[in-house]
Amino acid sequence: MKQAKAVTIIGGADGPTSVFIAGNTKKKSFKNRVRQLLYQHRRKRVEKRIYANPHTAQEVAAYAIEKYHAVEIPKIQENYIEQYASAKASLIHMHKPELLGGLDEIAHPDVFDEKSAKELYRQLQLRSDTAAKVPDSEMPMDFHIYEITIEDGHLEMAVDYVWDTILGMSFSGDQKAMKKLNMISHDLHLYYGVSKEDIKNKTKRYSSLVTMLSSR
Repeated sequence: MKQAKAVTIIGGADGPTSVFIAGNTKKKSFKNRVRQLLYQHRRKRVEKRIYANPHTAQEVAAYAIEKYHAVEIPKIQENYIEQYASAKASLIHMHKPELLGGLDEIAHPDVFDEKSAKELYRQLQLRSDTAAKVPDSEMPMDFHIYEITIEDGHLEMAVDYVWDTILGMSFSGDQKAMKKLNMISHDLHLYYGVSKEDIKNKTKRYSSLVTMLSSR
């Protein structure tokens, strides 16, 4: 019997950078189920150990500069311009969804095939294009990207001071560098931390920290 083709979406659903991969669908293997159970166990342990010790995004940037010699990427670089557009769309979606003209809620199909995946991608692209047209006066930002470079690898951290948030970290390098950069990423997220209100209300900031620490 032939297995049905499926399309998987990898990454966040807030921008046009989602990746679509066609492949065969299979039921979760026993190994994957065990991994999921272990992950849930780690997550519960992490939640018990988290305590309130928050810092602002600007304080995290200063910490990265002092401890890891982070350097800010010039705002004229193409990488900065591309990430600024993505950050703007993400922040509008989180804080001012009314500016997206009804595109803040995009329904995901129950079953993915090539046609439904392309339609979802089209709507995500349309939302990003709409966000790009929002005037800066309607969506004030103070966006920065910092880069930490080590031997055979580097890490990028995107932050916004107006909204006081870390928008993302990405890193690349060889196996040895990736291990070290992963530890640096965890350290920066821990320094950013959470407040008592985050812990009490299980906010996105809290959930992101728990997910990060549980993935170690």
